[in-house]
Amino acid sequence: MARWTEKWFPDAYIFALAGVFIVAIAALTNGSSPQVIVDSFGNGFWDLTAFTLQMAMVVLTGYVVATSRPVAKLIDFLAAVPKTAATAVSFVAFLSMSVSFLNWGLSLVFRGLLARAIARRIDLRVDYRALGAAAFMGLGAVWALGMSSSAAQLQATAASLPPALLKITGILDFGATIFTWQSLTMCAVIIALTVVIAHLSAPRGDAIRTARDLGVDLDDRPEPAAPRSRPGEWLEYSRILPILAGLLTLGWLVSQFLTKPMLAVVSNLNGYLLVFLMLGLVLHKTPRNFLQAVSKAVQATAGIVVQFPLYAAMAAILTRAVDNAGLSLSEHLAQFFTSIGGGGGFAVIIAVYTVILGIFVPSGGGKWLVEAPYVMQAATDVQMNLGWTVQIYNVAEALPNLVNPFFMLPLLAVLKLRARDLVGFTFLQFIFHLPVVLILVWLLGNTFAFVAPVIPSVP
Repeated sequence: MARWTEKWFPDAYIFALAGVFIVAIAALTNGSSPQVIVDSFGNGFWDLTAFTLQMAMVVLTGYVVATSRPVAKLIDFLAAVPKTAATAVSFVAFLSMSVSFLNWGLSLVFRGLLARAIARRIDLRVDYRALGAAAFMGLGAVWALGMSSSAAQLQATAASLPPALLKITGILDFGATIFTWQSLTMCAVIIALTVVIAHLSAPRGDAIRTARDLGVDLDDRPEPAAPRSRPGEWLEYSRILPILAGLLTLGWLVSQFLTKPMLAVVSNLNGYLLVFLMLGLVLHKTPRNFLQAVSKAVQATAGIVVQFPLYAAMAAILTRAVDNAGLSLSEHLAQFFTSIGGGGGFAVIIAVYTVILGIFVPSGGGKWLVEAPYVMQAATDVQMNLGWTVQIYNVAEALPNLVNPFFMLPLLAVLKLRARDLVGFTFLQFIFHLPVVLILVWLLGNTFAFVAPVIPSVP
């Protein structure tokens, strides 16, 4: 599969560009007018602008923090733990998923840097593609089952829910979703399965392709800054401003923990990016060293900047290009899957629907806001536990990530690889994950009782 994808799998940009036209043709076939389709394309093109900047900043802050000496030493310490090539791959997979359960944004940075550090070891010949695929398992397996799950966070926060959805579901805190024993069991099973597959599928012997074989430069060491030559450069080479910025950020962070729930603070991606950016400034000691690291990191964000708008346009066509009856392609798909669901099969139908839709709309939180009103209403109609319905969505939402390179882009930028280098390994995970996930959502779903939602008053 790795050899096949290396030969036939297109670049991630081609995948995104072709996806736009596939969805546009599907919407046209569905009965949407050409004008509605082109309007949806143009008007939705910049819908993910904030998310695009966030993902670019994830890569940038990761590079900046990683190239500082203290963090590089910590990563090198962890990279020295595995003793064999196969163990190194499974080790990266396990740590990637463990960190992702706490915060998927943190995993985005951590996993790529660890994979690069292991690949730099001269005493261990490890397949760099397998390491990269293992590093991706944080977002390809359990991210949405963790505490930073977009859907679970939205359902637990009344202020974040649209009034129409709030009237259907009420508030579902983590006790009804993330921290149910059924969800934690499902998460543990998937982690164990993923680690075993990563270990057994790691190439051995002559099949190994190292970073050097792939032409990847693993040198993360910053170039030494030029000596100060003018009095006006004094602050650029001084530690005063970085220390003050660090103290200001620390004060903000303390204030957040004192005034907001801990989980909300930990799972705030914007806050995470702020802390990591200022941490990078402090760890590099001087503004000159920091800006030098930033200049090197910016090059790695190009793929994200040009591809994410295409995914936004794709999502807009899928959800906004309506037919004569006022129904979008997304709503037609939902009606089809929910009409054949019911009883014990509802969980499986919703999971399959989420996987299919996720291939075209790879955005966990954004897609949930589109999908939730009719999925949660259907769950109420068939008496399916609403908290478990959220978790069905969450576990199925991760599966398309194993095929669609959307969420691979930040990691690919860090690893300096292409999607085709990883998809052979991630698709193998998909083959095993899909039936296991469908069995788990069906079996564990039978242990829940339906609980009528408590609808808060909506002003």
